[in-house]
Amino acid sequence: MEETFQTEKGLAGLDEHQVRRYPSWARWVTLAMLAHAFLAVVRADEHAHRPSPDDLIPLSCNEICRLFTALVVRSVRDAAHRLVWSDWRRRHQARSRTSHYRRQAASQT
Repeated sequence: MEETFQTEKGLAGLDEHQVRRYPSWARWVTLAMLAHAFLAVVRADEHAHRPSPDDLIPLSCNEICRLFTALVVRSVRDAAHRLVWSDWRRRHQARSRTSHYRRQAASQT
């Protein structure tokens, strides 16, 4: 439960509300949890139905949030640029992770 709240703070804006009364806090927490559930369901669906290529890391909730904001919430003129940027970023993260694991394995031997 605590891990979910920590994730929601960053992704769904749970930490952006000033509590004055219980009803407003309850609405805000409900919306933040709903937003996090949306991101988690989209991520699970993406992993189940569209496996990522070997040179990309799978879509994370953070990346889905960025793409959703860039493509849906904010009217972006160049959606193709955002999608290419996301692919580049995920490919770079996959290379970094592979390099890190190799260096870690080499230092253990």
